[in-house]
Amino acid sequence: MSGTARRRAAVTAAALAMAVPLTLGAAADAGATGAAATAGAAGDPSIVFARYTAAASIEDLYAVSPGGGTPVKLTHTPTVSDVMPSWSPDGKRVAFARYGSGGAINGIWTMTATGTGLKAVPGTKDATDPAWSPDGKRIAYDKPVGSQREIYVADIDGTHVTRLTHTAADDLHPTWSPDGQYLAFNRADASGNSRVMRIRLSTLAQTAVTAAGSHDWAPDWSHSNRIAFSRVDSSGFAHLYLVRPDGTGVHRITAARLNDKNPSWSPDGSRLVFTRGGTDDADPEHLFLVRADGTALTQLTKTDSHDLEADWRP
Repeated sequence: MSGTARRRAAVTAAALAMAVPLTLGAAADAGATGAAATAGAAGDPSIVFARYTAAASIEDLYAVSPGGGTPVKLTHTPTVSDVMPSWSPDGKRVAFARYGSGGAINGIWTMTATGTGLKAVPGTKDATDPAWSPDGKRIAYDKPVGSQREIYVADIDGTHVTRLTHTAADDLHPTWSPDGQYLAFNRADASGNSRVMRIRLSTLAQTAVTAAGSHDWAPDWSHSNRIAFSRVDSSGFAHLYLVRPDGTGVHRITAARLNDKNPSWSPDGSRLVFTRGGTDDADPEHLFLVRADGTALTQLTKTDSHDLEADWRP
C-alpha cells in the first residue's frame, strides 16, 4: 500500500462512498472564525504533521505554530514517506512511521524536534501509528499479524515487546490515557464498521467505548480525560466527536459538509487540531483548529497540499 493510500485508511472508502459531492467552498460550521488570535502565539512550531502535494506524493514531516505562519520542513526524504508523527511527552523527540520505496513499510523511527538525530526503533518492521507513553519510556503501535493489524507496546529501544490484542479485526491507532494505564484504539471489522475500544494494560481487559455499527476512527485521549475521534455519521461526512472514556457523553463538535479527521488535543485540553478536506486526492486537505466546544474554528494551513495526522506537542 502506498503512503497516499495509507492516509485514506483512517476513513474507509466504503464509508466515504456515502458522502454527497462537495467542494472546498461548502459551508463551514456555525460560529467558525478565521481569527488567528484565538489560535495561540505564532513562532512556536509545536504542531507536527505529514504533508504531500499533487506534485510530490512522498510525505515529509513539517512543524507549524498554532498561531499560524509558514510550516518548517523537518524531514527531507525524496524516496521515503515519513508519516503519523507522535511527540514524546517532554517535547524533545518525535516518533513516526517511515515507508520505504515500492510501498514497503520500514517501521517506527524517532528524531529530535528539529528533524535531526534519526533513530530506528528495532523490531518495528511494518508497524504504524506510533504513540508515545506519558512517562516517555514506551511506545504503542499497530503491526500486521497475518491479515489483521494488532496493538503492541514496547520500550522505546524496541525491547520488552508485548502484544495486547488478538482479534480477527484490525486494531489501529492507539492513544494513551493520561495515567498510562489504558490505551484507546479503533477496531475495524470486515464489514467496514469501526468503534473506539479501551484496553487496560495490566489485565488486557477490553471495553467498547463507542457503539457497534459505528464508523469511528483515530481516537486521541486528552489530559483532561476526554477522547476525541472522527466519525462518519448519518450525514455521510466525517465529523469530530467527543466521548468520555467510559462511553458516556458522546457528542459532535464539527458539522461542515467536509471530512474532519485525525484530531489531536492541545496540552491543556481546550482545543483540537485536525485535518479538514474532501473525499479524494483532487481536494486539498488543511489543518484547522477548533475549541473543544466546537467554536472558534480557525484554518491553520492554506497551501495546495494534503496536511495530515497532526500531533500537538504536550
